[in-house]
Amino acid sequence: MDIILKQDVDLLGSKHDIVTVKDGHARNFLIPQGMAINATASARKVVAEVIKQQAHKASKAMDEAQALAKKLEGLKLKIGAKAGENGKIFGSVNSIQLAEAIQAAGHSIERKQIQLGDDSIKELGSYEATIKLHKDLIVTMPFDVVAD
Repeated sequence: MDIILKQDVDLLGSKHDIVTVKDGHARNFLIPQGMAINATASARKVVAEVIKQQAHKASKAMDEAQALAKKLEGLKLKIGAKAGENGKIFGSVNSIQLAEAIQAAGHSIERKQIQLGDDSIKELGSYEATIKLHKDLIVTMPFDVVAD
């Protein structure tokens, strides 16, 4: 029996896959549990349209992420922090301050997208952060921590 999976099923397939299973397994387990539907002609058309729309949305999101990556490419940020005489910062600089600096420069980045090499930066200097703009697009951004 051909079925269309509504969610990922271990050892069987992923969401929207059309797979062939034994009739009893489909009727007694997969369909009643809401994991699959019968692969009728109309259901196949609906799934094909859903896959087409998801591919379009994914390509649009990737294009937007690439455009943002080009804008961020030439951006050099300076984050001000209060520091002592020996270059130690009072407190630390983390992804929140970096996200605020990027937003002040006119770009919308959430702090969850930013990954610092260390969890927090405690000294003045030049650093790099990785920004995950899309699941397939990661940008490295240099920034400086300077004394206020």
